[in-house]
Amino acid sequence: MRIVLVFALAFLSVAAAPRKTPKPKPPPLDQLFASLAKAQSPEDAKPIEEQIAGIFMQSGSPSVDLLMARGEAALAGSDGDTAKKLFDSITAIAPDFAEAWHQKALLQSDSGDDEAAMISLTRAVTLNPRQFAAMGELGEMLEEYGNKDGALKMYKRALALDPQLEGAAKRLRALEKDVEGQGI
Repeated sequence: MRIVLVFALAFLSVAAAPRKTPKPKPPPLDQLFASLAKAQSPEDAKPIEEQIAGIFMQSGSPSVDLLMARGEAALAGSDGDTAKKLFDSITAIAPDFAEAWHQKALLQSDSGDDEAAMISLTRAVTLNPRQFAAMGELGEMLEEYGNKDGALKMYKRALALDPQLEGAAKRLRALEKDVEGQGI
């Protein structure tokens, strides 16, 4: 009995001892965005952008992730009808999953339904305010339809997240001159 008591007291003293808790690491997405901000070229940024896109593709639901994978496969196989049905289903069952709206917008844009694509891109950006690719795509569409001020805002938001976003800096400079005028 004494041995049990000694072990119990020893266990309690170890359990009650202060523990050093490791300093929590920032979430991987925050680390990736910090690396992306430091990228010196589009080539340096590309693998980081791809890692971020991979994280954005994770819905947290195995069923939705499976449907997303099938939708991506349908797109890669040029089966737009199947992809459309899958992305429509995903946005219906997981309306807060930003990447489903982003992928749906790409499909809508490819099929010439720009109005629906802009609505879906807006939804994607609203649900995920760090979705720089969708911001750049929305900026391009807004610019194409003459909303230069809206396009400028989207490009600025996208470049704040990804300074190396393909083509966005060039478009931004051109729009700044057009929208904001040239300095004296």
